[in-house]
Amino acid sequence: MNYEELSEVAMQIIANSGMARSSAMEAIQNAKLGDFEKAEECLKESNQYYLAAHEIQTELIVKETSDEGRFVLNLIMVHAQDHLTMALLTKDNAKEFIDLYKRLK
Repeated sequence: MNYEELSEVAMQIIANSGMARSSAMEAIQNAKLGDFEKAEECLKESNQYYLAAHEIQTELIVKETSDEGRFVLNLIMVHAQDHLTMALLTKDNAKEFIDLYKRLK
């Protein structure tokens, strides 16, 4: 995989991770307003985006450990991994916030 291809894959991770994070934040806002049904829908959407990004990451890991060889790590891939980590953290925190808002109600 050349630099351009790797950068394109990184952008796919960034886009899906960004959507996962945004949907998780939307879930928190809906829970804050007491709309738990919408919050759960947003959380499911967040999970779908996160899984799409994670699947891309897993494919890269598998390729790197196979005969296809190693990739040259670029800054955009590091950035993509940061986005994926933040999406997971936000998604996990959203679950906790939704539970807390439910208890407050």
